Amino acid sequence: MTSELPFTLSEAGTGRPVLILHGGGGPATVAPLAGHLARTAHTLVPTHPGWNGTPRPDRFAGVDDIALAYLRHLQDRGLRDVLVVGSSLGGWIGAELAARDDLGIITGLVLIDAVGIQVDGEPVRDFFALDARGVAEYSYHDPDRFYVDPADIPAGQLAARQANMATMRALAGDPYMHDPTLRGRLARVPVPTLVLWGESDRIVTPAYGRAYTDAFPDARFEVIPKAGHLPQLEQPEATFAAIDAYLAR
Repeated sequence: MTSELPFTLSEAGTGRPVLILHGGGGPATVAPLAGHLARTAHTLVPTHPGWNGTPRPDRFAGVDDIALAYLRHLQDRGLRDVLVVGSSLGGWIGAELAARDDLGIITGLVLIDAVGIQVDGEPVRDFFALDARGVAEYSYHDPDRFYVDPADIPAGQLAARQANMATMRALAGDPYMHDPTLRGRLARVPVPTLVLWGESDRIVTPAYGRAYTDAFPDARFEVIPKAGHLPQLEQPEATFAAIDAYLAR
C-alpha cells in the first residue's frame, strides 16, 4: 500500500509490469488473475477510489478520471512495456488508459467482458435493477454455484457491497456504463489487444464483445466456454491459458 497515492495499490512479483483492474465487484474478482500473473510478472492491483471503504476524492467523478490517475502513476514511476488487464468496469478503465497513452507506456491490453462502449442492439444490462438472484443469473454460466442469499451475508459485508455499487453508479451511471466517445477513439490504439468473453455473459453479450474487438485496429476475440461475466472466477484455467498464449505471441 502506498499512502501518497489517491488510491490503494497492492504489488507482487517481478518482471514486466502488469496493471490489473477490477470491476464493480472489487479487487477480489481479479485476485486469481493477480496470483497467476505474479508468478512471472510485476503485478500492480489498485483498488479504485471509493471501493472497499477507500476514499474517493472529489476529483474522481468519472471513469476517465481514474484512468488518468493510473496513467499518471505509471508515468511518474517511469514504468515501460506495461500490460494492462481489465475486467468489466476495469476493462473500460483499461481501454481509456490505452486510448489516452500518448507516450507508448502500454504495450499490451487484455479486456475481459469489458463495458465502456455503446453497441446498437446490444445494450449493457441494467445491473442496478437486478436483485441478488438476477445478478447471479445474468452474470454466471452456473448461477447456483455463485449465488449468495443477501440474508446470509454479514451486515458489514453487505454494507460494503452496497457502498461499492453506489460508487459505481456515481462514476458510471450516467450515461450508463459507457462513454459515447470511447468506441471511436479505440481506432487509434496501436497495441495488440486480446478481448476475452464468457460465452454465457448476459450482462454484456458476446456480440457486444465482438463489436468491442472490431473497434481496435489489432485485436483478437476469444470466447471462454462455460463462463459468464467473470470467466477468471468460473473458468480460471481456460482464462489463464488464453492470456498466457497471448503473452507468448
